Amino acid sequence: MVLPHLPLIHSLLLPDVLAERRNASQLVPCPCSQWSKQWFQLAFKSKAECDKDLLTPLQLLEMPEGPSVRKFQLLTSPFVGQVVAKVGGSSRKLSVNDLNALRLQDSQVHGKNLYLAFVAAEGPFGPTAGETVLQREAACGAHCPAQGQQGQVGAPHPNSQDEELQEPRHSRSEAPEGRGNWLRFHFGMFGSVRANEFSRANRANKRGDWKDPVPRLVLHFESGGFLVFYNCRMLWCSSPRADPASDILSVEFHRGRALRALCAPNPICYTLLDQRCFSGLGNIIKNEILYLARIHPLTPGSLLALSDLERLLDCAVQFSSEWLHSKLRGQGLHPQVYQKEQCPLGHPLRKGTFGPSGGFKRVTWWCPQCQPAVLPGDGDPSPGPE
Repeated sequence: MVLPHLPLIHSLLLPDVLAERRNASQLVPCPCSQWSKQWFQLAFKSKAECDKDLLTPLQLLEMPEGPSVRKFQLLTSPFVGQVVAKVGGSSRKLSVNDLNALRLQDSQVHGKNLYLAFVAAEGPFGPTAGETVLQREAACGAHCPAQGQQGQVGAPHPNSQDEELQEPRHSRSEAPEGRGNWLRFHFGMFGSVRANEFSRANRANKRGDWKDPVPRLVLHFESGGFLVFYNCRMLWCSSPRADPASDILSVEFHRGRALRALCAPNPICYTLLDQRCFSGLGNIIKNEILYLARIHPLTPGSLLALSDLERLLDCAVQFSSEWLHSKLRGQGLHPQVYQKEQCPLGHPLRKGTFGPSGGFKRVTWWCPQCQPAVLPGDGDPSPGPE
């Protein structure tokens, strides 16, 4: 039997399916094919089950922030020291074949950026993954600032500042040759990394088919394992951009410097997303920690008491650390206000899009009752940090 085009199928049969859902008290079968499986599965459920499905929002998309990129780095670490045997992927801005027969020398994470170093396979062999971690931990123990540090269990490397990809792109003739050639990955809104597996479609796309995501880059190694990179931007750079003191998940994170940044007269939600000050802190973390600290997102930092700023900083470090640990245990994020309609206390949330003039505007959720606005004259803020 030749099936009609998908939109016609939906227009003809979907109303009947939904009508069965609303009126039937028992299971009612319905013709089904794989490409329309997501919709037609509704017809095999009871009325109560189907109503619940319609009211359930789509699964929260955890955009890659500092904790996610840390996990990506941990996935790549076991491949350090191995030689690339085969390369694939859909990238148009990177000549993926340039990576063929190169050795993965190192893997680092700085804020929201992942850096992989490649060298010629016959060249000097770099440190193994284990040696790299031990060397960095030893160096950190010797050089960490005496104050303002926050440790991160399970984080293998000190991290650094994240900025948008701004370094000049290397031409094909500038493909990696020898030590110090780094491929920089920025994962945008939906990027990801997988080790020894490909991502599979978990729902139909807008056209109704079930096509698996297309990788941007696939690295097959001589050991038989492989790494897959999705929805990321890549470019060559001479070395990682690193400022560990600004990274909220780094053992070198400098608390005093972060407090000074928060004291600026800008709206506090702008400062939190400034990757020069809070590398790895993204929109999900911003929304959650402002609620946890009970601070209105548009409050100028200069109007907040030092105790409020310290509480906000504590929330940033703790929330980011707990999110990373949840990821490493395979657990999802359960936000309190991000993409919600009510706060945990049942108050309705407000939603707005805010950002600096000429900069990125990001969606913000806040509770007017739990996070009251602070206006000039509401109280004298405490002196800023020395």
